[in-house]
Amino acid sequence: MKKLEHVLIVDDDREIRELVAVYLERNSMRVSHAAHGRDMRAALGRDTPDLIVLDVSLPDTDGLSLCRELRAGEFHAIPVVMLSARHDEADRIVGLEMGADDYMAKPFAIRELLARIRAVLRRTHMLPPGMQVAESATVLRFGDWRLETAARRLLDADGEVVALSGAEYRLLRVFLDHPNRVLTRDQLLNLTQGRHADLLDRSIDLLVSRVRQRLQDGVRDGRYIKTLRNEGYLFSAAVTVEESHMSSMPMSGCIA
Repeated sequence: MKKLEHVLIVDDDREIRELVAVYLERNSMRVSHAAHGRDMRAALGRDTPDLIVLDVSLPDTDGLSLCRELRAGEFHAIPVVMLSARHDEADRIVGLEMGADDYMAKPFAIRELLARIRAVLRRTHMLPPGMQVAESATVLRFGDWRLETAARRLLDADGEVVALSGAEYRLLRVFLDHPNRVLTRDQLLNLTQGRHADLLDRSIDLLVSRVRQRLQDGVRDGRYIKTLRNEGYLFSAAVTVEESHMSSMPMSGCIA
């Protein structure tokens, strides 16, 4: 029997929790509830979900802080869809900067929420289309960093793990699989999300900025990610891939 996707809904509005839960369960998903941050932490301790629907406004702490907490801890890879009654672009940008994978304003259409949840889960569980990756690759090395693909872990020169959200991992993986190639914003959106983003035109730029922060890579003197005005981005460092059956070899940098 196919395993049901598990969604954790974190919202202090009981009617919204129940409405979303009933609809998701009718569409073959398993649902857990949490009314505030404490409940969310307790739920994560009992059973790790495949995705979290997280409201921005909660009674004990705001959802943005909880999202940042998730990204910095052991649950950093769980995708997050944020809900908010705020409609300003600035609020949506902050949500993305905190590590949300998608962002929806209230009131929302329940069918659209389901579609967005499914889209985020597909992007989480599948390699982006068009990526040219050796199936046996386990470690990608560049500069003082290494990315362990099986565990989706980024490690620095001292072997310390640097937490990546699902979206950050996908973008870094695209860069590492296509080094020294100019990638336009549209290409990056397609490779990381499988479609053109309908969040914000700046969403890919925000994601690049977050990955730069993880790599401690400056915008002007960046060692890894270069911004090419009116063209896109280029990952300029040499990348080697370590495979289980052979020694390291350089990445080809090809793109579909």
